[in-house]
Amino acid sequence: MRLTSAGAAVPGRAPVVDRFWTVPNVITLVRFLLVPVFFALMVAQRFGWALAVLAVLGSTDWVDGFVARRLGQVSRVGMILDPLADRLALIIVAIAFVASGIAPLWLILAILVPDGVLLVVSLVLFRNHPDLPVSLMGKARTAILLVGAPLLLLGHLSLFAGTPVTAVALVLLGLGCVCHVAASAGYLWSMIRKFQSRRIVDREA
Repeated sequence: MRLTSAGAAVPGRAPVVDRFWTVPNVITLVRFLLVPVFFALMVAQRFGWALAVLAVLGSTDWVDGFVARRLGQVSRVGMILDPLADRLALIIVAIAFVASGIAPLWLILAILVPDGVLLVVSLVLFRNHPDLPVSLMGKARTAILLVGAPLLLLGHLSLFAGTPVTAVALVLLGLGCVCHVAASAGYLWSMIRKFQSRRIVDREA
């Protein structure tokens, strides 16, 4: 779940290596492993521990990309794993919230449906990842969701019982979902334009 694109690997600005076992890739793998841990804690109603794991997921989101650039370990595998970890975390967090009964079903639908459309279009047009830059709407979407999700967990802790934290969290999550749909529409249009540009280049070659 990317807060900004600060941790994103930028192929044009750092050498790309073909190694798998690099420090940033290990960090990304740890993030992968924390996702099912978070889900299990949510289903078990251990919201305090789930909040701690979510905090680690959110705070380390940019670390792998930053370390990759600093150590010169930007890898081809990492360029695939990092955004995959972001998307997986976002989807599993939404599913866990709904499965544990603290969030409505629309949270999953608003995330899964646009992501599913983008996945299908990406595979049909590019047979792979379209490699699009992160949009401003995409950054705003993730920033809002990363604030709303922890707040929703806080609202279900006994310390915050009876406070408006849960209501504020749901408003933020709703706003984040609207931004997610808008960002997805932007990415869809960018995919189509990129595909059309490639076809024009291929015809002229």
